[in-house]
Amino acid sequence: MPKSIYYTEEQEQIARIAKALGNPTRIAILQLLSSKACCYHGDMAEELPIAKSTLSQHLNELKNAGLIQGDITPPTVKYCINKENWKRAKQLFQFFQ
Repeated sequence: MPKSIYYTEEQEQIARIAKALGNPTRIAILQLLSSKACCYHGDMAEELPIAKSTLSQHLNELKNAGLIQGDITPPTVKYCINKENWKRAKQLFQFFQ
């Protein structure tokens, strides 16, 4: 049987978000984005001590978890925190209090 049969949608959501938050680089990205309305990929690459390709992987992980969103205007990509999903994430984790 697939795992999804055993777990609720809420449990799956919490696991996706926890995985995305389980890396200090991703936490640094979220902190950087929370201090600004939005930020371009190139600007983040200058502020964080990681390669652009590694940054892209971390941004994809956060985007897949729904914590950030990107606005693609070639040749640039602008990211910001997905406030609605971030609010939902906080609600999901309140369960552990």
